[in-house]
Amino acid sequence: MDILDYAFMQRALLAAVLVGVIAPSVGVYLVQRRQALMGDGIGHVAMTGVGLGFLLSTSPVWMATAVSVLGAVLMELIRWYGKTRGDIALAMLFYGGMAGGVMFTHLAGGSTANLTTYLFGSLSTVSASDVTSIFLLAAFVMAVTLGLRRQLFAVSQDEEFARVTGLPVRTLNLLTAVTAAVTVTVAMRVVGLLLVSALMVVPVAAAQQLTRSFAATFAVAVAIGVSVTIGGTVTSFYQDVPPGSTIVLLTIGAFIALTALASPLARRRARTPAAAQAAGDPAECVIPATRGPEDTVGV
Repeated sequence: MDILDYAFMQRALLAAVLVGVIAPSVGVYLVQRRQALMGDGIGHVAMTGVGLGFLLSTSPVWMATAVSVLGAVLMELIRWYGKTRGDIALAMLFYGGMAGGVMFTHLAGGSTANLTTYLFGSLSTVSASDVTSIFLLAAFVMAVTLGLRRQLFAVSQDEEFARVTGLPVRTLNLLTAVTAAVTVTVAMRVVGLLLVSALMVVPVAAAQQLTRSFAATFAVAVAIGVSVTIGGTVTSFYQDVPPGSTIVLLTIGAFIALTALASPLARRRARTPAAAQAAGDPAECVIPATRGPEDTVGV
């Protein structure tokens, strides 16, 4: 039985590849900004958009995109001006998004089963119009994350320094938030709103176990993202398991495997300068940097 003989699997695989590319592309900036859970918060807000889509008989994807973008902008405003009460405001925003999604879905005459496909992903429900929407939104995400990579990296690295150099820090922060919101809505059909944050963050953390530069981290994270989304989609088809959870578990497995591989590599790198120093070769006497998944990587 060829998986590509089924039209719905062709659509699902195409959507999976797009999600596998864009989720780590945005996640690399969120990890640098130490906002790894931002995608999770946006996913909660997007539930209201899905519910509104049902209620107004419009596309849940596009409605979720609009609501998510609004929520992401509010999150940034709260981060700027919220101060000590910012965490409470964010909590109300996240919980309100979840409650709104359930309420609007109920008012639309649907059941929570309609919402579940968006919460955890569903391969069989990816339609041709969904693929078109995902493609257009993914093109926007890639245009931002690649076209403005130097500016976004500078702001993610050090906002004060970026401001001194003349970069529009607040505008770039808002653009990052909006791009993250778009990514969440793109991924909800494949991974689900409640699991998309893992696909945005964990591949980046896994890539950082092996890489030392921003460009390498970006490339490896995208490669991991594409691999796990395709692997999870194919596995869910043949084994009849939920696609979203399968993809996330494969992503975590990749992180564990690369972490185990990185430890002996780090020890080998550490021994190389020591051996060079003992041999009296000053050109090789470089102290290796030690960093974790949350630390800075260079461009």
